[in-house]
Amino acid sequence: MLSPIQIREVSARQLRQMCSTCSLRELCLPVGLSPEEMRQLDSIICQGRHIKRGEGLYRAGEPFRSLHAVRVGFFKSSVISEDGREQVTGFHMSGELMGMDAICSDAHACDAIALEDSEVCELPFDEIQTLARNVPILQHHLYKIMSREIVRDHNVMLLLGNMKAEERLAAFLLNLSQRFALRGYSATSFHLRMTREEIGSYLGLKLETVSRILSRFQEQGLIKVQNRLIEIISHDGLKAILSTNPR
Repeated sequence: MLSPIQIREVSARQLRQMCSTCSLRELCLPVGLSPEEMRQLDSIICQGRHIKRGEGLYRAGEPFRSLHAVRVGFFKSSVISEDGREQVTGFHMSGELMGMDAICSDAHACDAIALEDSEVCELPFDEIQTLARNVPILQHHLYKIMSREIVRDHNVMLLLGNMKAEERLAAFLLNLSQRFALRGYSATSFHLRMTREEIGSYLGLKLETVSRILSRFQEQGLIKVQNRLIEIISHDGLKAILSTNPR
């Protein structure tokens, strides 16, 4: 039997895990829900599923049942080609929803692997869909998230199709900087959760090319690199690479 102190500790932990008190709520859920609507969401969403580094949240081919909001940690999504090579298709951090690509086929099209010890909230899709029919704000938010995923895929296609190697890596670093800043972290200093090989896979570059360009950026005074710690010295310098290089 739990002591009164243990009961208070459990209650406090449950309160911290509720959507209504989550500091990341506005990143993955719509603003403007009523207290009753938030209560309904809290009753549906399963908070606090822990995924250890290297473990899979889901695997390609598994039935689709839920969306997942990253509460803590970092994930990569990837597919395995016919010759056994891994192709990284995206990176996901706190406040972002994962699994949208599985809605059309009712099965996950990629693996989602934790790059560090992580925690996710599980959003059962059928129940979320039912609730969304009665909560227009939530339904509109889901449409916005789907649209955002389409735009992101489109931008990746442009990245791989039109940009030179230096532009791809500059755009990647600027994107990470922006996403960290949105979550209240430093926009100028952050640790890369992924390896350089995984960055190369995502950007369509060889490992040696990624390392060489990072060294070049450092020599140019644009960034400082210490193992996986990246410090951006000049955002404007990285942006200039995107605007001045000929296509």
